Amino acid sequence: MVLQNIGASNSDDAFYRYKMPKMITKIEGRGNGIKTNIVNMVDVAKALARPASYTTKYFGCELGAQSKFDEKTGVSLVNGSHDTAKLAGLLENFIKKYVQCYGCGNPETEILITKTQMVQLKCAACGFVSDVDMRDKLTSFILKNPPEQKKNSKDKKALRRAEKERLKEGEMADKVQKKLTKDTVKKPGKDKTLLKKKGNASDEDRVSPAASQDGDKLNGSDDDDIQWQTDTSAEAARRRIQEQLSSVTADMVMLSTEEPVSSVVEENVNGNMKKNLADVAKEYLKKGVTPKELLASLSGSAQENASAIYEAVLDGVEKGYAKHALKKKKYLAAVVEGEGDSQLLLLKAVEDFCAKSNPVAVKEVALVLKALYDEDILEEEYIVKWYEEGSSGGNKSSLIWKNAKPFVEWLQSAESETEEE
Repeated sequence: MVLQNIGASNSDDAFYRYKMPKMITKIEGRGNGIKTNIVNMVDVAKALARPASYTTKYFGCELGAQSKFDEKTGVSLVNGSHDTAKLAGLLENFIKKYVQCYGCGNPETEILITKTQMVQLKCAACGFVSDVDMRDKLTSFILKNPPEQKKNSKDKKALRRAEKERLKEGEMADKVQKKLTKDTVKKPGKDKTLLKKKGNASDEDRVSPAASQDGDKLNGSDDDDIQWQTDTSAEAARRRIQEQLSSVTADMVMLSTEEPVSSVVEENVNGNMKKNLADVAKEYLKKGVTPKELLASLSGSAQENASAIYEAVLDGVEKGYAKHALKKKKYLAAVVEGEGDSQLLLLKAVEDFCAKSNPVAVKEVALVLKALYDEDILEEEYIVKWYEEGSSGGNKSSLIWKNAKPFVEWLQSAESETEEE
């Protein structure tokens, strides 16, 4: 059986864990009695965790043709002759409307019917509840034929197992790819003519002064043995700062010829640096500095620096916080480098940002946590620890804990199922 990723946006992800079989169709009959039989509709619907009658009915509604699904035999028929590509396109629309979460795009959702007869999708990953457009014809069919409630979590356990296997396969593939890349890269050989001709060579052939002073060592070793140096003079440091900072911020920076470059930025000038850590971080981000340079520019405590960087990353964002956080994830990843407890700094930064930001940031906190978790920036151990301490501490009345709860429970259920296995 040929499998493909669920959702067109994930078609190029080789390690995407949610799969479904490719649709197989067959034209039956002739004349006015011609019909299209979706041979493997049961398998496709099972992969989407939706009744096969829903997908069959959706085809009929969109094509303006009669459709029928036989529960006993599993035969799915749509009147008329329809090619596979056309039906596959309709199935993709069905997935976007009735399978994927409107918040995080995860297909691990279930259909809910409210007391007011509204159709919703609840995501098991981020807890987001999506409202389905009730103007769609299929919603009437769903209200008349509601989905059966799951009595166990076997399907969820299978998804957890598939995720673990995907991670292992991904790690192995990365190791093999790195090894192949390393073997295929051609290393420079021993060419002593570079040093002999340095007086007459063109700009492309000339060797740098640092390399020419130790020519024998350079020619006798690989590129890994070359040590690159940075100009650490006060003048060079001043020049780099002028390039990175605006004229206003540059006046706040003091250089000392007696201190190493790592302390180029003074701790504060009249208390301005400590009071405006977030503003300094925003200024540096606009200049496109590296994460290490950004961390070195901040003079507050580890927690103050983490909060300033997180606020700078999401500066000016009104909604879609998870998407914008991933655009600059390298800066958030730099915050958690080192010991594992540093992840709590980033989690506390998320909490601080939600406390002084608009209500949308609090509402989307689960989406942000899931995005950082999927990118391996945050681990479930520290997310759960942060949640338990916060929800039982002095700030337990905050809405952040209520909105983060579905995602934390999803993490805990996955962990408990893994222990049972």
